[in-house]
Amino acid sequence: MIAVFRIIAFLEGLSYILLLFVAVPVKYLLEDPSYVKMLGMPHGILFVAYIAFAFLLKTELKWTGKTFGFVLLASIIPFATFYVDLKYLKPNKT
Repeated sequence: MIAVFRIIAFLEGLSYILLLFVAVPVKYLLEDPSYVKMLGMPHGILFVAYIAFAFLLKTELKWTGKTFGFVLLASIIPFATFYVDLKYLKPNKT
């Protein structure tokens, strides 16, 4: 289940970056909302999946309240889901 969450976290982060830094500027600068429409729904589904998986994995990964709060907050901060993956989800290579 952690592997699936890692994929969702990556895709959610990528879709958020594309939405914020490509689709929204195109919408307002070029007056073309098609990219927002195209990326909006997949990003929304990935966002909900990210939050749901975070709740499902909280106990398994023994996250403190602070860590869990940061994992949830990462879903709305650009690039933060990549940090969550590196810090809390990537298996240790020891």
